[in-house]
Amino acid sequence: MGAGHRHQLYRPGTTPVHRLPAQCKLLAVFAFAIVVVATPREAFWAFGLYAVMLAATAAAARVPFSFVARRMVIEIPFVLFAVFIPIIGLGERVTVLGLSLSAEALWAAWNILAKATLGVIASILLAATTEPRMILLGAQRLRLPSLLVQIAMFMLRYMDVIMDEMRRMRVARESRGFEARNLRHIPVIARSAGALFIRSYERGERVHLAMLSRGYSGSMPIVHDMSASARQWLTAGALPLTALAVMGMSLL
Repeated sequence: MGAGHRHQLYRPGTTPVHRLPAQCKLLAVFAFAIVVVATPREAFWAFGLYAVMLAATAAAARVPFSFVARRMVIEIPFVLFAVFIPIIGLGERVTVLGLSLSAEALWAAWNILAKATLGVIASILLAATTEPRMILLGAQRLRLPSLLVQIAMFMLRYMDVIMDEMRRMRVARESRGFEARNLRHIPVIARSAGALFIRSYERGERVHLAMLSRGYSGSMPIVHDMSASARQWLTAGALPLTALAVMGMSLL
């Protein structure tokens, strides 16, 4: 499955966070997200502590703030949605900076923005400290459906192959003087997309036949030791357990 494959979200390192087994980190992030979602939106201090916990985790993993910030652009749709909710919301209105906003919608916007931001940061830290293939093997270790894990593995491995094919096709078009400038060029792009689909499909068939000839029987062999010790589980569980304690205090 391409042992050298590396994703842009992954940041190589030898920190204790990097060395934790993938299944431990997956379960820890999942539990942390559940705790964050279950926290009352009025507990501002709790969300502040969650942010401090993630900052401490990033520091332990030696993941710089700039690395996380650049990858948080994925959250922009949530931010835009949260910004517009108070404007179009109904109910009691309050004035903020000269704008008439819905009070209940302001709470909803804060709720979405705070929890989504914490979830995105936790996911970025997971991806930054765990190779993509190890994340999928960790999911398999957690007894996620094997077929779904294998599909994700193949998608991850061959996404770059397809992107390289797209780049070669674009270079070939541009070397012949083609530039997509207006709607009249859509048929050319459409034919290129069709050719890319056919090439990808044929490549997939060749790969499948090669796998069958090498003894593939419906499951991928695991060549890494994915076992986790009790200490590693406890280390990974420190984040969600601490967050759970904070949520408990916020409910008092």
